[in-house]
Amino acid sequence: MTEMEASVPAATSLPAERPRCYGGFWLRFWAYGLDLLVVSSLNRLIVRPLFRLFDWPLEQDGLFAPAAIAAAILFYAYFVLMTKAFGQTLGKMVFGLKVVDERGGRLTWLTVLFREVVGKFISKTLLFVGFLFVAFSEKKKGMHDQFADTIVIRE
Repeated sequence: MTEMEASVPAATSLPAERPRCYGGFWLRFWAYGLDLLVVSSLNRLIVRPLFRLFDWPLEQDGLFAPAAIAAAILFYAYFVLMTKAFGQTLGKMVFGLKVVDERGGRLTWLTVLFREVVGKFISKTLLFVGFLFVAFSEKKKGMHDQFADTIVIRE
């Protein structure tokens, strides 16, 4: 071995990037169920007491009843704010899931709004078929993920 070869350190192997493990249908289903439980609890703890405090009607007879509108605002605010702030909702945290940008960047407000409001509204309007995409697509992307170029990974 020459002096030059002795001074050059041996090639070290860099840790390979761990392949992404996508969040499947059932994990996401149960995480969403837990999120619905959280949102309905928040609705009971925040919306109902406020309506009683101001003596506003709590009847939810129609789609545009004040209590229904307040519940919808709370629902979308929960999903948008949690996804933007943490990349995951409480349900996703419990099940070890996280929403990330497909290109590896941070989630922008536009991406989160498009995914959580527009994309999920369309997915629900089409008889929840948009959510079934998760079960059959290669990267486990729902229709709302495809619209916003996001994926849900397991941490």
